[in-house]
Amino acid sequence: MTDAEDPIDTLRRFRHSIDNIDAALIYLLAERFKCTKQVGRLKAEHKMPPSDPAREEQQIARLRNLAEEADLDPEFAHKWFSFVVAEVIQHHEAAADGA
Repeated sequence: MTDAEDPIDTLRRFRHSIDNIDAALIYLLAERFKCTKQVGRLKAEHKMPPSDPAREEQQIARLRNLAEEADLDPEFAHKWFSFVVAEVIQHHEAAADGA
């Protein structure tokens, strides 16, 4: 921001960027869930368990490292991943139950 720039305009620009990022995140999450629903159907079809704790632990470690590299709180990344995985497991359980 320059000295001559209006703080309201600057705030508007920041918020516009945030809105664009939020939209991208929603679309990325939608794509992620499309993939995990396919995984759930495959697991159900082959009588595989809905969750894979070993895979989840690998992902948590990987995402914590990525978060550190990106200067994001690794604990936040862990919480976010845990929240998403809980939803994914529900979808996989529903697929296993034939829903």
